[in-house]
Amino acid sequence: MTLVQMQPGPTSATPVHRTVADVMDAAGPQVCDDMTVEVALSVMTSARTGHLLVCDDSGLCTGLLTQAQLTAARDSSAYPDRVQLRDVLGDRGPFTSPVTTMAEAEHAMRRSRIDALAVVDEHGSALGVLALAR
Repeated sequence: MTLVQMQPGPTSATPVHRTVADVMDAAGPQVCDDMTVEVALSVMTSARTGHLLVCDDSGLCTGLLTQAQLTAARDSSAYPDRVQLRDVLGDRGPFTSPVTTMAEAEHAMRRSRIDALAVVDEHGSALGVLALAR
């Protein structure tokens, strides 16, 4: 039998405001926006990941694409072989900052109906990924 000594916790705990930096995942695979959808799906499979961070030719993060988005683009009836990631991605973003609170990030993700956000620094470089737990 093992003796376990319990100590009482504080009676007035202060709520902790966690930030995105506290819970984000490592950036993972980053690919250039001129990569084709087929090659990107191959990279995802090899990396065993469900998303890719997409960067432009200067290394700035332009967005995040999920396997579901790429599969939908590939399976589209209007899909030509040479579709590049920039064509699927469209506009830049959405992004979040590492100092954003989790409550703010979760609210934005639910409002936008997205499961993951690219986390970027003040210069637009990818730092990681924030994904909602399923």
